[in-house]
Amino acid sequence: MSKLPFSLLISGLLLLLLAVLVFSLGLGAVPISPPEVLKALGARLPWLNRLVSADSTTVTIIWDFRLARAILAAAVGASLAVSGAAFQGLFRNPLADPFVIGASSGAALGATIAIICKLDFSLGGFGPVQFAAFAGAVAAVALVYLISQTGGSAPPAVALLLAGTALSSLFAAAVSLLMALFSQDLHRIFFWLLGSFSGKSWPHLLGMLPFLFLSCMLAGVLVRPLDIMAFGEETARGMGLAVRRARFLIVVAASLATAAAVASSGIIGFVGLLAPHAARMIFGPTHRRLIPASALLGAILLVAADDLARTILAPVELPVGVLTALLGAPFFLYLLRVRQKSLGGD
Repeated sequence: MSKLPFSLLISGLLLLLLAVLVFSLGLGAVPISPPEVLKALGARLPWLNRLVSADSTTVTIIWDFRLARAILAAAVGASLAVSGAAFQGLFRNPLADPFVIGASSGAALGATIAIICKLDFSLGGFGPVQFAAFAGAVAAVALVYLISQTGGSAPPAVALLLAGTALSSLFAAAVSLLMALFSQDLHRIFFWLLGSFSGKSWPHLLGMLPFLFLSCMLAGVLVRPLDIMAFGEETARGMGLAVRRARFLIVVAASLATAAAVASSGIIGFVGLLAPHAARMIFGPTHRRLIPASALLGAILLVAADDLARTILAPVELPVGVLTALLGAPFFLYLLRVRQKSLGGD
């Protein structure tokens, strides 16, 4: 944990995110220098457009093709990181991630059904595949929560995890079956499952932002309950916390963020594991600091990963989920190693 002031560290992360975004906007088939990127951004801002001049082509490239994608990558990274931090606090386990109770498998099943049925509609900024993925993620988490309840009492963390694991396997099997039966849609389904920001634009961003804001507001309200639950549920009850209500709200906040992220980009793994753990090492375990730090680190990580996905094999674009897996899987194994004793190892 760093001894530097929290405000200074957060300001540094925010500046780093802005720098990464500016750098990202300059990458592509038409390279644009950072000063030109800043001019192009100012050219369409009401209070700056009279003070700066920029090439019209550059302005079009930045605003119409690159800006929405870069901000969407940052928003998805922040959503997954906030969700991961919330679930890690709920389960008191740094190995928990946003997909731990079935959101990804539910979204995959919903998106697969939408692709196979060739649905054609738009609702709340989401197209058919995005809306079906969002609905599938929310439905999966709701089903997991309902199944984990026993006798009307609050669902214990272990029951949530077990129900999530079982239903994730069931939904994954259903996706595999549908892919085998409808092989003509195999490429589109498989590409969606890998996660990508290719072709994303302003409607995708505007569709997910309300859910991101709502989940972040809920997470902000829940920082104290998350800190209290770190001492265990019995202790939390003894301290006067309504554990059942707190757990429900944490699941709602984390699941909304995850569902919106997955609907917008497909399944991108390990961001929700990496960012909160890195934030915890720098800022400590207090959720008042951990939640915003995780959001900024997740945004930085995913924007950088998307930049790499676009450029490493240009003009071919890799699915960003592949790169986050290549980075996250070794880190996950490292966490398993350092957490061996607490997980019951020798």
